[in-house]
Amino acid sequence: MNLSEVPQPRGGFEGRLEAELVRVVAGRAAAMPGMAGAPKTAATPGTTVEWARPPGVAERLAGRLLRSPGLARALVTTPSLLMPWLIASVAVLAAGAAATVGTGKPMVALLAPAVAAAGIAYAYGPGIDPAWELSRSMAVSDRMVLLVRALAVFALDAGLGLAASSASARAVGITFGWLVPMTALCCLTLAVATVTRSANTGVGAGLSGWALVILGGQASNGRFTAAISDSALVLPYLAFAAVCLAIALYATRIPKGTR
Repeated sequence: MNLSEVPQPRGGFEGRLEAELVRVVAGRAAAMPGMAGAPKTAATPGTTVEWARPPGVAERLAGRLLRSPGLARALVTTPSLLMPWLIASVAVLAAGAAATVGTGKPMVALLAPAVAAAGIAYAYGPGIDPAWELSRSMAVSDRMVLLVRALAVFALDAGLGLAASSASARAVGITFGWLVPMTALCCLTLAVATVTRSANTGVGAGLSGWALVILGGQASNGRFTAAISDSALVLPYLAFAAVCLAIALYATRIPKGTR
């Protein structure tokens, strides 16, 4: 793929256009609570419409970094970056850290890839994303929104996994061991979710694949940790991740003549 084909964040007129689109969608969401893309809570009197709120500190910083107000709003409203999801992720990894301390087995290293993969699958798509309608009319492409969100979710979950795995005395070696399969698993869920346009299908494929890899390691080596500790799997993981990423990029391509 040529570098010229990769969508770039827009500034100037297109940035102002996206800011105006954010304002328009916010107004429509407030006036039509049942519209597609409006949060379900908008139908309740007195509730705050997500798109109608003024930009916060994080959104303003993201807007300066990305040079796109619409893309910044899409990033901070990522479903798997909202507080309830973050609390659930922290709780799962904290339980894994406690199990690691209690049993001496690297439970965090096995849970972190699954948590990140689920977050990637639910980062973007119709039916689960309050930014879906806005993203369809932004100056930036669906691919750009998806990649920015996926990178943010991956970085955050990797950081949470690193923090949780620090409870183990072997944290450093194990951490770098699970980052590679975590990348492959996230790319798998991303590819399936974008092709099928279903976050649930992406999560199901990712969790099923990870369970098969863990069980396969147990059957072949007698160790369920082989999926994260076997160095012979590094290259296959990376090759698989590259293929899945290519599929996701193809699925989110911009058909000629549509924009």
